[in-house]
Amino acid sequence: MADNDNKNIVEPEILNEEPEIRGIEKSTVESVMEDSFLKYSMSVIIDRALPDVRDGLKPVNRRILYAMNKNGWRAPHATVKSAKIVGEVMGNYHPHGDSSIYDAMVNLAQPWKMRYTLVEGQGNFGSMDGDEPAASRYTEARMDKVGGELLADIDKETVDFRDNFDGTEKEPVVLPSAVPNILLNGQMGIAVGMATNIPPHNLGEVVDATVAQIDNPEITLDELLTHIKGPDFPTGAEVYGGAPMRQAYETGRGSVTIRAVATIEERKNGRYSIIITEVPYGMSKEGFVDKVRELVLAKKITHIADARDESARGKVRVVVELKKDAYPKKILNQLYKLTGLQTSFHYNVLALVNGIQPKVMGLKEILAEFIKHRQGVIRRRTEFELRKAKERAHILEGLKIALDHIDEVIKTIRESYDDADKRLMERFGLSEIQAAAILAMQLRRLQGLERDKIEDELKQLHELIKKLEAILASEQEILNVVKAELLAMKDKYGDERRSKIINHELGKFSDEELIPEEESVILLTSENYIKRTLVSDYRRQNRGGKGKRGMTTKEEDVIDQVVQASTHDYLLFFTNMGRIFRLKAYEVPAASLSAKGVAAVNLLQLQPEEKITAIIKHEKNANDDGYLFMATQKGTVKKTPVKDYANVRTNGLIAIKLDEGDELRWIKRTSGDNDVIISTSAGQAIRFNEKDTRPMGRSARGVRGVRLRPNDSVVGMDIVTGDDQTLLVVSEKGFGKRTKVSNFPSHKRGGVGIKAAVVTAKTGPIISVQTIDPEVTEALLVSQNGQTIRLSLSDIKLLGRTTQGVTIMRFSDGDAVSSIGLMADRPQDEGK
Repeated sequence: MADNDNKNIVEPEILNEEPEIRGIEKSTVESVMEDSFLKYSMSVIIDRALPDVRDGLKPVNRRILYAMNKNGWRAPHATVKSAKIVGEVMGNYHPHGDSSIYDAMVNLAQPWKMRYTLVEGQGNFGSMDGDEPAASRYTEARMDKVGGELLADIDKETVDFRDNFDGTEKEPVVLPSAVPNILLNGQMGIAVGMATNIPPHNLGEVVDATVAQIDNPEITLDELLTHIKGPDFPTGAEVYGGAPMRQAYETGRGSVTIRAVATIEERKNGRYSIIITEVPYGMSKEGFVDKVRELVLAKKITHIADARDESARGKVRVVVELKKDAYPKKILNQLYKLTGLQTSFHYNVLALVNGIQPKVMGLKEILAEFIKHRQGVIRRRTEFELRKAKERAHILEGLKIALDHIDEVIKTIRESYDDADKRLMERFGLSEIQAAAILAMQLRRLQGLERDKIEDELKQLHELIKKLEAILASEQEILNVVKAELLAMKDKYGDERRSKIINHELGKFSDEELIPEEESVILLTSENYIKRTLVSDYRRQNRGGKGKRGMTTKEEDVIDQVVQASTHDYLLFFTNMGRIFRLKAYEVPAASLSAKGVAAVNLLQLQPEEKITAIIKHEKNANDDGYLFMATQKGTVKKTPVKDYANVRTNGLIAIKLDEGDELRWIKRTSGDNDVIISTSAGQAIRFNEKDTRPMGRSARGVRGVRLRPNDSVVGMDIVTGDDQTLLVVSEKGFGKRTKVSNFPSHKRGGVGIKAAVVTAKTGPIISVQTIDPEVTEALLVSQNGQTIRLSLSDIKLLGRTTQGVTIMRFSDGDAVSSIGLMADRPQDEGK
């Protein structure tokens, strides 16, 4: 038993035999997984996700169009049930589920996704807000005209066919595609490890670029881009290109920024609305409205009263209503930044070359592949037509022979039974095909043959054969046919561009870009409340008017400073304690004429008892040459280079050291060679050249500018740039005049000056003396009670030094002039 048991034991060496001996392949789990995943990846890439560069279609799109064409479901055929189309495609060509096929067909019919729709839908095919289409049993469709052009001549052996999934049908490998559909409608797809994102373009521009490349294969990208301006989205909008867009057309990867088209309209109640009429590609209007409401609730955007979608009948109209005192352009720019009104489209022009090789391509390479494809289509179509023409001509030549011997042919046919074709061939020298064609005709037709018709058709066929042979004999002739057919497509389907191309890059928003650039008036009260208003808020009046109700101030608070500046200008704030701060004008909160404004301490880091006493503007494009010339209330002056104030910290810088009881009040920018006029409340004025004051550092005290008499104080300091200037003198009770600067001779600094105006109880003390440049045309006067008047300087009389002036502003009882601002007409930058 032991021996028998041992005989049944298999030796270990036999168990460990090499697998090849038993026909078994050795594989690891890793290698099997790698091979399977690779096969799956290639299947997704080639058979599902990526378009072919030649016709711009994914397999499912191609199969849908081919099935519709094969069954005649194209105009003028009536639309057919979408479920019927889906069933045909799924049953014969695309066994991947009805929902995926229907979704793909719906996409081909949606005009907000396709620049040129390939399917014409009937019924509910969804909306651009993401609404789902109705079920396929409720909708109908047929092939659209442009879709038909992709299949033109497919029955002329122009493309290769292959077996379908079960070998029962044939399907095209690629469509003939009379237009470069990959550029016209673009594509988006995600494969395994790769993705494609191609924007749509304008047909006319693409045709022009293709023709230009046919004419000059060495054409440069920049020359092509003179034809193709950029993408042309079905929803329109503005496209900002620049270097990233050029890179996309050069390498296949890049980006553009898409911005909605919006206008600002004034409503009947004087408030404004933002009207959006074109939206970025793929944006949901409903989603935008929801986002606006979310931002308003989160207080990230203020001054929006309502947002709603008023779109109807294919026209986009989204309305954002603004509240009173809102800055429409500011809010619009905030919407661009925080919502989908501005998006980026990232190019990844990945497509299949020859149906098998995924490749990222630039514009020139895409057009080259399409041209090569069309050359092949035209060549194969011409060969097919030539073969058919020769076959028809051969038959007609046989019919002509029969016509020449009609009686004998009829007699031969009547006398023959089974061998009529052979007897015809032997007797008249006909081919088998010619004899069969004669025998296939009815006898009465054979007797009625008309020689002229046969000869005319034969002549036309010979001319056609000659033409077709000439085309096949020359590659240039084939290219000429490609050009002619492309231009015919342009004439037939070309339309106007929808997206406006702005050929520069739109970068990220800075705070400054969110603020519209416009002329403003900065108002500061003696209690240091500050606000910003628009110049247009002040209506020009004639002198002597009362003006309009302006800033509401608290008791004993009066307007102290009025400065005109662009919202993008810098403002330099000087305080009574001799310190300087700097802000952009738009950082001063905007408010209405009647609003009080905000306390300056909320904007600047002011010390207790410190107040702003002077504001000067520094225009955004100005250089740092020249000096800042300062004057104090007690007549001390000082000048310091502007560059010393280039970097102003948020907690301020020392501008001047002051004597006890003195305050810094006036600052002007000078060239280093200007004359200075200092005026006092008693009507004295002194003019001297600033060279009398040497440049000093920021912390210096300065020198005497004017010697003051008892109870007198400085009320103004200004710069003289030329004797063509005039001096505007305004007194507390609304009297004013203009006097020529040339009436004030220059003296040494430190004197008491000469008479600038007659001061009486009727006029009250002088409160402001300012020089007027030729470009300054208007003055803005503000009273202690907040009344404002804007008047032309030409309405203020030009008088001598020793006069009191004329009434330029009238007041209610107890009111008086508080401050004066001068304004120049300054054009705003376009597009702001």
